[in-house]
Amino acid sequence: MGIKRRKSTVNPLLEWVGKQPMKVKIAMAATSMLCGLIALNFLVKDHSLFYISSQAIHAAGILVLIYKLTTRRTCSGLSLKTQELTALFLVVRLGVRFLFEDGIHTILDAAILVSTLWVMYMIRVKLNSTYNKELDSLSLSYVVLPTAILAILIHPHSYFKQVDEVFWAFSTYMEAVSVLPQLRLMQNAKMVEPFTGHYVFALGVARFLGCGHWLIKIYETRGEFLLLDGTVTLWVPMFFLCEMVQTFILADFCYYYIKR
Repeated sequence: MGIKRRKSTVNPLLEWVGKQPMKVKIAMAATSMLCGLIALNFLVKDHSLFYISSQAIHAAGILVLIYKLTTRRTCSGLSLKTQELTALFLVVRLGVRFLFEDGIHTILDAAILVSTLWVMYMIRVKLNSTYNKELDSLSLSYVVLPTAILAILIHPHSYFKQVDEVFWAFSTYMEAVSVLPQLRLMQNAKMVEPFTGHYVFALGVARFLGCGHWLIKIYETRGEFLLLDGTVTLWVPMFFLCEMVQTFILADFCYYYIKR
């Protein structure tokens, strides 16, 4: 006798979601994220673990790349420019953090930076012949210059010294758009290399947890967290906008990753 298998309801559901208009997809994604945050809010007591977990998952994504580069000996499908932007915002952030704070966040950022620099070395030197330079076509000036100008115009007040405030804002804005070259490369290639897909998916999960950390913090303080020293500034809304933009940039990729 044959064994009767139950049909999975996941694939039909994903296919149905894929056929919906973009506005409906966005609404469903926002609703799903909200439900997930509500569940995490009740299940996890120490909400600071969200931010730590987001950094740890980012580090795990880098480890996936290290595994690929050391075992497959190819960097095909991987964007060097995204790694360069990641290294840039981490160097700037660590420069400010080493002066004003320490702890697990600084340690994790330092570990991610070292790993990212190693990935850059492998792409530039050891595995350069497998690097898809023509597909990694997004100009860094289109990313770095707007974020630098935005950081000068809108940055936090009362956190650090004025110059450090600009650098902190720059690292925040840069982090939000650092994945764009990688997404552009995958779009140009019209395919996603599996290990690179795992890495980008890890970034998406990390962003979701990081965004959730700040949204729950706003909820817990009844919106008071949006005010710095009791004053209204553009920095905090811009900061959360960056978190949301980065999350939604990766949400579409994560949907197709899960579907695949």
